[in-house]
Amino acid sequence: MTPSFGIMTAPQQVGYDDLLRVWREADAVAAIEHAWLFDHLMPIGGDPDGPVLEGWTLLSALAAQTGRLRLGVLVTSNRFRPPAMLAKIAATADIVSGGRLDFGIGAGSRPSHPLARREYDAHGLPYHDQADAVAALAEACTVIRRLWTSPEPFDFDGEHVRLTGAFGNPRPVQRPHPPILIGGRSSATLRVAAEHADLWNIPGGGDIADVAGRSALLDRFCTEIGRDPATLTRSIHLPVDYDRPERTREQIGEAAGAGFGHVVLGLPSPYPEGVAQWVADELIRHRLS
Repeated sequence: MTPSFGIMTAPQQVGYDDLLRVWREADAVAAIEHAWLFDHLMPIGGDPDGPVLEGWTLLSALAAQTGRLRLGVLVTSNRFRPPAMLAKIAATADIVSGGRLDFGIGAGSRPSHPLARREYDAHGLPYHDQADAVAALAEACTVIRRLWTSPEPFDFDGEHVRLTGAFGNPRPVQRPHPPILIGGRSSATLRVAAEHADLWNIPGGGDIADVAGRSALLDRFCTEIGRDPATLTRSIHLPVDYDRPERTREQIGEAAGAGFGHVVLGLPSPYPEGVAQWVADELIRHRLS
C-alpha cells in the first residue's frame, strides 16, 4: 500500500506568518496531499500561557491562500461549537477552499490529557464524561450530514441536539458532502466511526500493535453493522523528529504495513526553512524509494 501523505501544523506557540509560509510551501510540493490544524483554545504543549490560533478561522484563511492541498482540522472538538453552527462553519470552509475540505471531528473532552480540562473551564464550555461526549458526537454527525444534504428544513429532537427548522444553505461544494474523518481510540468512538466516518484517525508514534488492534476492532464494528471495513480509510498521525528522520520513516513503514493508507506527519515548530520539501525528500520519497 502506498499511503497518501499530509502534514499537521499545530497552531500553538507559533504565528500566522510562519504557518502560512509552511502551507504555501506544501501547496507547491506534490508529494504532500493534505494539511491539517488542531482544535484547541489553549496550549497543550510548551508555555501554557502561550498563543493559540482558533482552528476553523485559521483553516479558512489558509484555504484562501492555497489551491491544491486537501485540508482540515485534526480533529474538531464536538464540545466547542453547537453541531449546526459547526456544519455552517465547515460548509463555508469547503466553499472558500473550492471543495478541498476533509471534515475532522471527535468527541472532545479528553480526560487523559492533563491540560484538557482547563480550556473548557476558561471558555465557559461544558466538560462532560466520555460516555456523554461520544453519544453527543453520534448525534452531531447525523445532524451535520443532514444540514449538508437535506433539500428542505427539518426538525431534530435528540438527547443532545434539538433543532427546529434547521436548514443549510449554501451547501458545501463537495457532493454529497465533504469526507468525514472521526478521530479517537475508545471503543465507543470506534462504533461511531464505523457508522459515520469515511476516514478514521488515531495518534501513532508508539506501539504499532496497539493502533493495529484498534483498527481490527473497527473492522469488527463495521462488520457488525453490515459495512465493508475496506470502505473506511485508516489514518494515522505520526510526530516528526527533524534530527531523526529515519525513525519517522520506520514508523511510516510500520503504519503502511498495518493498513494505514492516510499518514499525517506532525511538524513541530519552529519550522525550518523549506520544511515541506524536506518532508517530501527525507520522509516520503526516501521511504518510498
